[in-house]
Amino acid sequence: MSKWIRQFHRWVSILFTLTVLANFAAMTQGQPPAVITYSPLLPLALLLFSGLYLFVLPYAARRRAAQGTSPQTRD
Repeated sequence: MSKWIRQFHRWVSILFTLTVLANFAAMTQGQPPAVITYSPLLPLALLLFSGLYLFVLPYAARRRAAQGTSPQTRD
């Protein structure tokens, strides 16, 4: 799943870059429509969540590994 999230994050970053470029191009023609102005927000939100997941991943793996090596005290 981590590989899929990483690939998703890459493609969404390309989409975000394109929407920002389209926004700047539309601004040169005057006041752009609201759809173009707010179009980068959805990819940005997706980048936030996928980036946070990728950021936490190594810490969660370390924690899981540390818990797996500790002695079991179950009866």
